[in-house]
Amino acid sequence: MKRTVILLLSGLLIGACSESVESENSKKAVELSQEMEIEGKKDPKAEVSTEKFLLHQGDTLVSVDHFNTNIWWELKYATADNFMHRVLYDTLQKAYVQIDVARRLAKSQEYLTGRNSNYHLLVYDGLRPLSVQWEMWNALDTIPAFERGKFVSNPRSGSVHNYGAAVDVTICNSNKKPLDMGAGYDDIRKIAYPSLESEFLTTGEITREQIDNRKLLRRTLKSQGFSNIPTEWWHFNAFPRPVVKGKYQLVLSELD
Repeated sequence: MKRTVILLLSGLLIGACSESVESENSKKAVELSQEMEIEGKKDPKAEVSTEKFLLHQGDTLVSVDHFNTNIWWELKYATADNFMHRVLYDTLQKAYVQIDVARRLAKSQEYLTGRNSNYHLLVYDGLRPLSVQWEMWNALDTIPAFERGKFVSNPRSGSVHNYGAAVDVTICNSNKKPLDMGAGYDDIRKIAYPSLESEFLTTGEITREQIDNRKLLRRTLKSQGFSNIPTEWWHFNAFPRPVVKGKYQLVLSELD
């Protein structure tokens, strides 16, 4: 019997992150999710929320640290410390993801702890309502849609964030100081592109240590089937977008 947990919102979120590339680890991701999935039925009528669980149209969402408290979070869009320079989340105060995604994050943290016991995953964003995705998209209206989509997914297509199946994440030490990734979170410059790391290493604009930090982050998340995208070192999808759309419900807005 699948454990009944208390889930979330009227509508879920979309990602300031470009997700045009399908996950090379999608098969592994699906298999991992199936292995960890709790048996039983969800109660589609459950609409109660608590600090740890959110119920949304049969989906159960939990905080990213639910299964492993060594995972830390700092919800950037609940503060003004983001590329919009203002608070975007009115009621969302924790980083939430689908419950099976949270299990895989917990395993990822175990992988990281095994390599350095002082290191923690630091999650900047998880579930993002579609309404917030529109705000982000419209704020960058001076950038052509094609280029804008490399940084903020077009709300018309939706983001994996909007389903609670993507995370924006880095690695920090026990003092909560993030590792140097050579570019900040939400950095729209090409130096943030994983796909161009070798080029920037050659020009000296990024160091070997910074690339090694990014590679550690990628190995940690990919150990549990997450996939990175070529334009943001911090963004990881639990599944490719078509799988996500068939598996979870779109979150349109925050809870009242």
